[in-house]
Amino acid sequence: MSKQPAAKSTKTTQLAGITDRKTLRANARKSIEDGAVTPTYSANRPAVIKLLNDALATEWVCVLRYYRHYYMAKGMLADSVKAEFLEHAQQEQAHAGMLAERIVQLGGEPDLNPDTLTARARAEYKEGGNLRDMVRENLVAERIAIDSYREMINFIGDKDTTTKRILEHILAQEEDHADDFADMLEGWIGE
Repeated sequence: MSKQPAAKSTKTTQLAGITDRKTLRANARKSIEDGAVTPTYSANRPAVIKLLNDALATEWVCVLRYYRHYYMAKGMLADSVKAEFLEHAQQEQAHAGMLAERIVQLGGEPDLNPDTLTARARAEYKEGGNLRDMVRENLVAERIAIDSYREMINFIGDKDTTTKRILEHILAQEEDHADDFADMLEGWIGE
């Protein structure tokens, strides 16, 4: 007597929290004009877009401050510090690009109105009177950014994991920037 292979069950096992294929496919066809924002998006989208636009304003204020400091740096230590200012300006500009792209993905519009950037930014635009002041003002701005990004990450939580990952990436770079400037101030010689 030969054994026949057991018939495969066509019954699918439903896993808790996982949508079945049929429902998933049907949901993807609804509100297709929303692009990347699907029915499973659970964050408060208008609030997230506002937070991202405020962060965008902060990044642009920082870009402008860093560029000013880059061009205005003078003194014996200026060359090495200028290189940091330029690198950080470029990284802050990249952060602004990431934030603007995410705002658009969420169906918002990046607010780049120059008339309101400083009013919406968390960080201040401080020129600094000398090279040491510039380093100090940039350290203060980075510390503001660190706390701001941590608050945004906590607010969003796991309701928008893509935005959370973007913010975590930016936060890590802001912490590196603050560490760089703290090291510079610690070893400062002269005024």
